[in-house]
Amino acid sequence: MMKCVSILGSTGSIGRQTLDIIDHLGLRVAALTAGNRVDRMAQQCEKYRPRLAVMATEAAAKELKTAISHLETEVLWGEAGLIRAATIEDADCVITAVVGMVGLKPTLEAIRAGKRIGLANKETLVCAGELVMAEAKKYGAEIIPVDSEHSAIFQCLMGVGDRKEIKRILLTCSGGPFYGMDSEQLSKVTKADALRHPNWKMGAKITIDCATLMNKGLEVIEAMRLYDLPLSQVDVLIHRQSIVHSLVELCDGGVMAQLGAPDMRLPIQLALTYPERQDCVVPKLDLTKCGALTFAEPDMEAFPCLKLARACAQKGGNACAAMNGANEEAVALYLEDKIGFYDIYRLVAQAVEEVPFVQSPNLEEILEADRLARASVRNQIS
Repeated sequence: MMKCVSILGSTGSIGRQTLDIIDHLGLRVAALTAGNRVDRMAQQCEKYRPRLAVMATEAAAKELKTAISHLETEVLWGEAGLIRAATIEDADCVITAVVGMVGLKPTLEAIRAGKRIGLANKETLVCAGELVMAEAKKYGAEIIPVDSEHSAIFQCLMGVGDRKEIKRILLTCSGGPFYGMDSEQLSKVTKADALRHPNWKMGAKITIDCATLMNKGLEVIEAMRLYDLPLSQVDVLIHRQSIVHSLVELCDGGVMAQLGAPDMRLPIQLALTYPERQDCVVPKLDLTKCGALTFAEPDMEAFPCLKLARACAQKGGNACAAMNGANEEAVALYLEDKIGFYDIYRLVAQAVEEVPFVQSPNLEEILEADRLARASVRNQIS
C-alpha cells in the first residue's frame, strides 16, 4: 500500500474523493494542486498540511499564500508547480485528477521519477498514449487506472495469464442523460439537461462528454494504449445501471466482469492499495436490490462523437490529440452557452480535418496538434 500521496487536481470531484480515501486509510499528503479555488485549497492545506500547494495562476497562488501564511506549506503556480508536485520526493503515488492536456507533462515527469500513477486524466493517454506507456516501461513506473471502467478491466485482467487469451474488451457506458433520443430530439436539449448525469456526480466537462458519448470514445483510446490492443478488440456496451463497470471476453467464450456500486472511491482506493485490498467506505453492492441489468449497443448516428473518436483511434498519429484539444475547446464554449449540443461534434470534426496529420508525432508535435485544433474551433465560431 502507498504511504504518501500527491494529488494533481485536489479540489475537483476525483481529488476530493481521493482525500476521503486518504482519511480512511490514514495516508499522508505530500502535495496538492488546484485551478483557482483558493478557499477550498486553503481548507485542504489547513487539514492535510502538505509540503507543497500549487495553483493554476500567479494571482491565485498569491491569494493562497496569504491565506495559509501561518503554515509551512510552500506555494507555487503554473505548469512548473504541477511538475514539482508530480515529482516531489515524499510521494510514492501521484493521483492525476486534473482535466485536460495540462496533465500530460506532469504525468510524464512523475513516470520518469518512478512514481506510481493513479491515472484519472484521460487526455494523457488519449493524446500521447504510446509515448506515455513507453516511458512507463522504460522507468519501471506503475500506471493504475482510476476510471471505473479501466479499473474494472485492470481487475478482470488479474485473472488472465496470457494477454493472447483476450478476445475483446467491453467498456460499459451509462448512455448519459440522453439515452434513447434521436438526432431531432438531441438538437433541442439544453445545457442543464446535459449536466444531469443519471448515475455519477462529476465535473462539468466530463459530464458533457458523457452526454455526447465523447467520454466513451476517449476511454476506447485509453484502453487501446493501456492494454496494447487494436481498435477491433475494444467495444462499447450501453449499461444504464452502472453496476457492471466493464467486461473482458476471452478466446474460449468466457466473460469476466467487475461489479460494484457506482462510486469512484472504489477504483481510487484500489490504485492506492494495489496489490492489496482493504475495507472501503463505499456502501457494499446488494445484488438483490439492483433490479434488472440491461445491455445494448450504442447509437453512433445519434451520438457521432463516439464514431469520430473511433475513427481517430483507427487513424492514429496526432489525430487523437487534435480531436481531444478541439473537444476541450468546444465543450468549454458549450458550457458558456455559445454553441449548441451538436455544434460540439461539428466543430471537433472540422478541426480534426484541418490539423495537418503526423503519423509518428513526438511530444512537441502532439502539443502543436492540440494548439492547432483549439485554434480551429475558435476560428470556426468567430
